[in-house]
Amino acid sequence: MGLILRAMRLFFLSILGLAGGVFLAIQAGFNSQLGSTLKQPILAVIASSISSVVFGCLLFFLISKESIHNITTTQVPWHLWFIGGFFSVIGIAIYFYNIPKIGISKMIALGLCGQLIFSLIAGKYGWLNLPVEPITTKRLAGTIAMIAGIILFNIK
Repeated sequence: MGLILRAMRLFFLSILGLAGGVFLAIQAGFNSQLGSTLKQPILAVIASSISSVVFGCLLFFLISKESIHNITTTQVPWHLWFIGGFFSVIGIAIYFYNIPKIGISKMIALGLCGQLIFSLIAGKYGWLNLPVEPITTKRLAGTIAMIAGIILFNIK
């Protein structure tokens, strides 16, 4: 029975991961339209970030089991409050800038490739205080297959 539950959990998490990718692609499409309309991708990043805060707070209050006073901010290193936002602004601005120029499918494919390559290297060395994941033959073959797919995807 335990094996079936683990398989079902993995299946659910996989579907959730795919849904997350769909939502990121949808937001990239809408927000790149906003950036193009405004002629300023950075303004689209700001608008997206503000709306993310609003919806994030709503989600927190709807599903969080802890109250705000139980969260201890002093236990978190100061840089963790800001560094993710720094990289997020740069990454999102690149998406919003590139999508109108090269198309959403190419940008998402290239972005996924960049994420995959970085995660392969970061996992190997445990960067960002993440668990170490060795580069196996399967992972390397999968990465090469994805890069080949992206090259085929982008050839006209």
